Amino acid sequence: MHSPNILLITSDQQHYNTLGIRNPEIHTPNLDRLAREGTLFNRAYCSNPTCTPSRASIITGLYPSQHGAWSLGTKLPEQVPALGDYLQKAGYRTALIGKAHFQPKASKASFSSLEAEPLLYDSSFWKGFHGPFYGFEHVELMRNHTCEYLVGQHYALWLEEQCPGKWREYFAPPAGTRPANSPYQWEIPEEYHYNTWITRRCCDLLGSFRRENRPFFLWASFPDPHPPYLAPSPWCDMYAGAPLTVPEGRPGEFMNSPPHFAMTQQEDADWSSYRESGQFLHGLRFHAGIPPEQIRRNMEVYYGMISYLDHCTGILLDRLDTLGLCEDTLVIFTTDHGHLFGQHGLHYKGPFLYEDLIRVPLLIRYPPKVPAGRTCSALQSLVDLAPTLLDFCSVPVPSSMSGVNQRQVWMGNEEAARRYVLCENHQEPSSLQQRCYVDERYKLTVYADRDWGELYDLAEDPGESHNLWVHSDYRDLKEKLLLHALWQEMDREPMWMPRIAGA
Repeated sequence: MHSPNILLITSDQQHYNTLGIRNPEIHTPNLDRLAREGTLFNRAYCSNPTCTPSRASIITGLYPSQHGAWSLGTKLPEQVPALGDYLQKAGYRTALIGKAHFQPKASKASFSSLEAEPLLYDSSFWKGFHGPFYGFEHVELMRNHTCEYLVGQHYALWLEEQCPGKWREYFAPPAGTRPANSPYQWEIPEEYHYNTWITRRCCDLLGSFRRENRPFFLWASFPDPHPPYLAPSPWCDMYAGAPLTVPEGRPGEFMNSPPHFAMTQQEDADWSSYRESGQFLHGLRFHAGIPPEQIRRNMEVYYGMISYLDHCTGILLDRLDTLGLCEDTLVIFTTDHGHLFGQHGLHYKGPFLYEDLIRVPLLIRYPPKVPAGRTCSALQSLVDLAPTLLDFCSVPVPSSMSGVNQRQVWMGNEEAARRYVLCENHQEPSSLQQRCYVDERYKLTVYADRDWGELYDLAEDPGESHNLWVHSDYRDLKEKLLLHALWQEMDREPMWMPRIAGA
């Protein structure tokens, strides 16, 4: 079997319903092109609703509870084998351009981080470092979202070459001088935006790989549309005044939910019982009180950020065409997790495992192996990417991986490869831990050491407004799903050591 090149294009924190082919209110012609030329999987899920754990699952084929980076602020151990390690041994060139976030923004002697302050500002270090890094022999990294102060690493080196000194006025202190509280329109010209940098560098690498005539795995990792909601002109105003369906919550929908849901609507809620590590609690804050005009403007710019990302995706696809690599390259587009921008009255990611936050867009193109113009409802997980890609590349899938090989499903030869998907969320060591199990119809979320939980019928209640966990009429269903969840827990056990003797 011919071993394909791999181009993985990812966004950051993109809602699954922000593809033009699914949602006519947003303009994504290039992602729609991928869907027409490949397959759209409309039941794909992340392994965790936050960046580091989910991104680590993409390259390891393991769940966060297995690979070690179980939460934001943790680190993927360098000794965990990654997708790129196996591909390099098979003769592949491997590279990542853009956001990695496999390591935290703080560093300790026992847990050092290349993505931490002050190292990320050290230009002399980054001039000399391009890998190896988690299976990538070549990396060019960045750590900031839009104007954040974490601008540094290879992106800052490039900015200094493009506009020496001036680039700092586009970013927040201490790395830059941009004033705080300047939302929506980012003054940075497109030519200096990280989307341009990532796109150009990936195009350069594609040309280099083509000249070498070696197979490659290239990850183009874009940081948008992760908030803050900020985009350069004209993208920031692309949807200003456009007819948009602005999401909102429903009165009383948290009546049967675990207590932290209703607490998000209370300005003076006491979150102290959840605080354990002393670190920031994602999502456990006041979500209400945002003016309707601000909610709409947030959404407008969020959509604009996605359309800008789509524009860059088109440039990458055109580059493949120009180099004659289209039919030799397996293209994947996805994101690390979803987003809440008003759904259920929520605006920040956290322990709210709604479809909005854990379901992700997934587009696969590989002509003619992957059928064109197909929409597939087979359950997919980002933890499946590593084993599936290895099989496409004729590399043996290690038994240590927990992800499911989806190659036959992607090729249209099988209807489904898994019965359930699993999403973990483990923000604090013991006070906040969730496991979410999703099958074709139902979703069950269990909380460690808590009697409360969530049960939704996604067929009858796709908006997840009615938690059935406490309803006596659904007791038998809940018990059945809890049993299925336990089976799933058993299924994902890595069987890396074969049994070679009777004793």
